[in-house]
Amino acid sequence: MKHYRLARIKRQLFWLGILALVWLLCSGEAQAGPLSQRLAAFPDWSGPLPVQQAEGDLVYPDWMAGNWEMTTTLVDLAAPLAPDIQSPGFESNQGLLDQPIRCQVRFIEGSATPSQGFLASVRRQDQPLPILSDRAFNGLSLARAYLGDEAVKQVKVDPENPNRQLTILRGDRQLESTITGRATEQPDTDTFLTSEVFQQVFRGTAQPYLNQVETTTAYKRSAEDKSAAFNADQVTAIYLSPKDPAYFQSRGRPVALYRYHLTFQAPSI
Repeated sequence: MKHYRLARIKRQLFWLGILALVWLLCSGEAQAGPLSQRLAAFPDWSGPLPVQQAEGDLVYPDWMAGNWEMTTTLVDLAAPLAPDIQSPGFESNQGLLDQPIRCQVRFIEGSATPSQGFLASVRRQDQPLPILSDRAFNGLSLARAYLGDEAVKQVKVDPENPNRQLTILRGDRQLESTITGRATEQPDTDTFLTSEVFQQVFRGTAQPYLNQVETTTAYKRSAEDKSAAFNADQVTAIYLSPKDPAYFQSRGRPVALYRYHLTFQAPSI
């Protein structure tokens, strides 16, 4: 029974990591980078993408502003180091292939940094506020879509650090996700790519469980696709923590890779 409970907790940890990844995305100025090539190289990823230190919040393109019905579908997955090393929950997650998960999300006007003082108020008079993810709302909405309303009690974002998010689960369990690095790429006005690396700590067992996650996402607005306002191609990579006994055996390579297709549509009335 104890082994079953631990396996179930690790599966929940993995999915909560995926949920956080959708909304704890990168920030900073758009710049040229190898993000498109990285997505195209799936599943041949040899290690984490070199990124800059994470500062401030992600500023999304204006065309992402508003309320949306998001559908996320797992379309492919890989375990590059199996059977020697495999991420918890990988086998059971194969049953989620091609299974759409839907929830409500929103992107709102806000401040890209927690505190900007007088200069921020002056700047807001001269130009529109940036578009940001409503992290607490989106994180809770997606977590409950995967795990159920009763399983997820609350999602909180650190008011002093938008890169730190805490998911509070039933049974005195918590998942803390902290972005440590990010990169962005905007090749044209209708395409926006992001990548970030963050640390996860799952508390609620005798021994906290740690790992490192990278997510790379390409958002695309298409005038030809009338079925959605915009779409996204997303790959999530799971890496072992340096404290994991198999860390050196993995040599920095991902132990699991998951590819998703996301669509964003106007909510149905």
